[in-house]
Amino acid sequence: MNNFSSHYDDIIDLVDSYKVSHYAKTRNFLDGGVSYLSPYISRGIISTRTVYNSLIKRGYALENIEKFVQELAWRDYWQSQWDFHGDKIDSDLNFSQKSMQRHGLPNSLINVRSSIDVFNVSIEKLYKDGYMHNHMRMYVAMSICNIGAYHWHEAAKWMYYHLLDGDWASNALSWQWVAGCLNDKKYIANQENINKYCRVNERGTYLDKSYDDLAQYNEVDEMLILADEKLIWKQIHCQNPESLVHDDTLIFNYYNLDPKWRSEQVANRILLIEPKVFERYPISEKVMTFFLDLSKNINDLIIFVGDFSELKNLCRGEIYYRQHPLNDYLGVEDQRESLSSVKGNYSSFYKFWKKCKRQLLEERN
Repeated sequence: MNNFSSHYDDIIDLVDSYKVSHYAKTRNFLDGGVSYLSPYISRGIISTRTVYNSLIKRGYALENIEKFVQELAWRDYWQSQWDFHGDKIDSDLNFSQKSMQRHGLPNSLINVRSSIDVFNVSIEKLYKDGYMHNHMRMYVAMSICNIGAYHWHEAAKWMYYHLLDGDWASNALSWQWVAGCLNDKKYIANQENINKYCRVNERGTYLDKSYDDLAQYNEVDEMLILADEKLIWKQIHCQNPESLVHDDTLIFNYYNLDPKWRSEQVANRILLIEPKVFERYPISEKVMTFFLDLSKNINDLIIFVGDFSELKNLCRGEIYYRQHPLNDYLGVEDQRESLSSVKGNYSSFYKFWKKCKRQLLEERN
């Protein structure tokens, strides 16, 4: 799948037509039966709960689709960690990255010149389509952090910049997991593993070694040259409104584009684009275009570029928004829709999932 529709009806059709039966067995293969729903969940146009409800409504039992529902729960888990730790997820969270020797990005991967062909194909697809399979994200992160010995942070920002489904929590914390900053154990995959799940047959690469040998890697020549990569978001230029029609205001943003949220309420609907957010976590022009196209599903939406404090000066009544760690707003906060009400800090996903699953089973019964 290369093209992601921005039309709400198409998105709901994709949710309601997804056949989850092959997910567990094929999900790790690049051509596996994944849902391609992540860009819509990340932008908040649908939620993990939206997807789960559709599956249950169509007669699936939780026990038969548990692996897929776990993947939905992973997104909620990463979000809960961001909620709890805040800005701390921007640095090594639980353990310092071991064997880290340099900051920046390796030129060979970033500029599609890797000696591993399947990496080049996948990175070209990332640049063209804004998508990379989750298993390939792990392979690329592993090569940069654990073979190339680069710190994870700048590389995670590079990937986030190009992903249509960019979610800083799941992106940054997944890179930290790969780099051993969450559980003190680095993720390594060799060429045999990559060949299996990418259905290729590459030999003689720098990853075509035993796991013992890969664990002792010192340097790979092609990874030593740094890329001259600048991640800059293209500022949106628009005429901000000088006044608002209604008393109350609903704030939409990069992480909340749900057209059904308070849809019956009489209010100003504002898409707030805060430069300080995109300067800290920049996105590409392609990703920004996709975000703006998705926002067109919200009727009578007004774009406002500036800080919340500037918008607040125009608002006469209540201001409503959905909770997110990046929001620095004042007003009435609605909770994000998720699989369960489980929140807080959990040392492992499976402790989080155990509570989440119990709640889902109680809900069914």
